[in-house]
Amino acid sequence: MKRKIQYIWFIAILNITGLFAQETFNVMFYNLLNFPLEDAVPNRLQYLETILDDYQPDVFMVCELNNESGANSILNLIQNSINPNFEKANFTLNSSDDTIGNQNDLQNLLYYDSSKFILESQNIVTTIFRDFNHYRLKLNTINQDTEPIFIDFIVCHLKASSGEENQELRLEMVEDLIIYLENFPVDSNVILAGDFNVYTSSEPAFQRLIDNINNIVFIDPANQIGSWHNNTNYIDVFTQSTRTQTGMGGTTGGFDDRFDFIMCSENMINNTDVYYRSDSYQAYGNNGNIDCYNNAINDTECDGATFSFEIRDALHNFSDHLPVTLQIETTETLLSTPEYNNGSLFEIVGTNIVKSNIRVKFNNQSNHTKRLKIYDVLGHTVKTVAINSSYEYTIPVAGLSSGIYYIMPLNTHVEPLKFIKIN
Repeated sequence: MKRKIQYIWFIAILNITGLFAQETFNVMFYNLLNFPLEDAVPNRLQYLETILDDYQPDVFMVCELNNESGANSILNLIQNSINPNFEKANFTLNSSDDTIGNQNDLQNLLYYDSSKFILESQNIVTTIFRDFNHYRLKLNTINQDTEPIFIDFIVCHLKASSGEENQELRLEMVEDLIIYLENFPVDSNVILAGDFNVYTSSEPAFQRLIDNINNIVFIDPANQIGSWHNNTNYIDVFTQSTRTQTGMGGTTGGFDDRFDFIMCSENMINNTDVYYRSDSYQAYGNNGNIDCYNNAINDTECDGATFSFEIRDALHNFSDHLPVTLQIETTETLLSTPEYNNGSLFEIVGTNIVKSNIRVKFNNQSNHTKRLKIYDVLGHTVKTVAINSSYEYTIPVAGLSSGIYYIMPLNTHVEPLKFIKIN
């Protein structure tokens, strides 16, 4: 009975302290408004820095990027000011045969935290107007060799403007993507992000994306299917226009449309390995204030508790679109787990990803701990270590199988420390 009680207590500790917690990734898509060629607003990068520093994306997808110089300037900004682990996919020029609007200077791209993701491949889906760009990322998990988890990120920019002719062009572009996705495994984890330029969910292009007959069926994570244009019932997902002032480049007219989206494949709603975090979808910078309708995003009518004036002003000055964000989660453990310090009785010295030995250090021994125990994820003791009055120990763990373990002093009530044994 005593052993059973100890086991239940240990499992409770693991759950309460969050040692089985998910890894969460911030995903952002942003229409950059002809960056860097649009220069009506000087030094636009300062505003992008404010935005990215606030949201801290792990994956950053963009459209309306003009050239490789602009792509590199954004990467340098992120690496120097936001996250030094960021990398970008290979910059590629739009290869679609554009005979309509001479839009070959509008490119898509993906940036990512290379400590969390590995770029496995990238591909282009050509259309009548602009490319879809497909980037396959693999999660940098401890089990990536035996149980890899992939997410397929697809970035697009559909044909703009209203009218039946433009609706048909958007549909034709989407049809090319649907054909491309027919070869994907049905349980693929796919995220489609872009400026769709659709005015209502009844448009053929949008209906084609959510059609249940597709091999990959897309879901609107915001669950805001409807007629968005000039409809304040959907103001919390509006993304354009951030401006009413002329002379800044882009579209004016104020806040009245939902053009920008991040869609998820059905599998990412139901999957248990990597999945959309419920209720995390946002039109970033949008406080959902109905008074914001037809106003500029930095006006007082757009005030709210979520996004400050500083953020909304940066968004107003950088682009005529708002970014769209969501979070995805995984139950897997990343290989890039940082050094661990619980700030209490004892701590792991250095990294908690180990091959042969794990080092622990006591901050005090006021309760005269005599032994340390190592448990597996089921709460079974796999190793007991006798300790003396020293404050730092090196514990051999080469004989343990690869996996996640927890170490804690016996007969104490401190939180267990997690470490990962690798080969």
